[in-house]
Amino acid sequence: MERSGKQRIVLVGGGTGGHFYPLIAVAERLNAVKQAGVISSLYYFGPEPYNPAALAANNITFVRIPAGKHRKYFSLLNFLDPFKTFYGLFVAIFKLYSIYPDVVFSKGSFTSVPVVLAAWLLRIPIMIHESDSKAGSANKLAANFARYIGIAYDEAAQFFPKEKIALVGIPLRQSLMTPHPDPLQALNLPADRPLLFVIGGSLGSVRINNLILESLDELLPYFSIVHQTGLDNEAYVRSTAAELIRDTALLGNYFAKGSLTGEEMHLALSGASFVVSRAGSGSIFEIAHYGKPSIIIPIPEEISHDQRTNAYAYARTGAASVLEEKNLTDGLLVAEITRIMTDPAIYERMSSAAKNFARHDAADVIAHTLLEIASEHV
Repeated sequence: MERSGKQRIVLVGGGTGGHFYPLIAVAERLNAVKQAGVISSLYYFGPEPYNPAALAANNITFVRIPAGKHRKYFSLLNFLDPFKTFYGLFVAIFKLYSIYPDVVFSKGSFTSVPVVLAAWLLRIPIMIHESDSKAGSANKLAANFARYIGIAYDEAAQFFPKEKIALVGIPLRQSLMTPHPDPLQALNLPADRPLLFVIGGSLGSVRINNLILESLDELLPYFSIVHQTGLDNEAYVRSTAAELIRDTALLGNYFAKGSLTGEEMHLALSGASFVVSRAGSGSIFEIAHYGKPSIIIPIPEEISHDQRTNAYAYARTGAASVLEEKNLTDGLLVAEITRIMTDPAIYERMSSAAKNFARHDAADVIAHTLLEIASEHV
């Protein structure tokens, strides 16, 4: 075990971009302090690095920790994963002891369980963050050991001890914080029509992809469209769109890509007049940060425990309209987009509600709290 006068911070949580990128956002703020000599090292603990380039860009050392997965369906792996998590606990104890950080910050998910338990056993302070309105099982467990708990939605407070929680929102990467001055030109899209931005989530959504494809003839005469399809769906969506768009002059108004870079995401959110999105918390808070009216289409509850509750928690603020996937048709989607876009009062009310919901300082607040905890650790 090594100790020095400078603080060491471990970040944990992953498996999806919704867990990983808020950690990167916090790391960006911590790195600003690191330049002042307060922090010596940042570490990311997990089964996989998820995005090695993002870790490298933020001077974060990856430490591999095995972890089992909590599945809500039958699989033979369900019988093996508890042993994997148990093994991961011993690996995490060894790795944490050798580094002996001043604080562990966990975003939840199955990957965090061995690390949080190991930190508790080693008496290392823990802070956790819950992105969803309905807390996940990993964070419910971790709450017993955490000193502080950051939440993104008021609705999540019921799952945690009140004396530990603070409503902070979701950390956003620095690249997303300031709107681009001329995003449509940067995207090579016409400036004379509104931009519709479609977000299918990190893996994409076949259902949303098909709805957009079926609606192209109705939407493209009035909108440019940036469509995030998911990597596995990109080729199909592109080829199908080329066949379905009857007016070839409109082909240049439709931009489909499996996964957007941080800069492309920044441009699309800056330039969008309207957003259609899944109900991942990261996407919702990014939409809110830019004050964009939106339609939220949650993953069905039998597949995801959190998206439906996230969607309705956000919609209750007046910032979004929720359309359930089971009842959704291309005609209904186009009608709802048209209703909002053609009524200035509704549009402005939704935009204002989105801005009021956003919490622009989440990453700074969390970074500051982590530094406070770390400074008290002996």
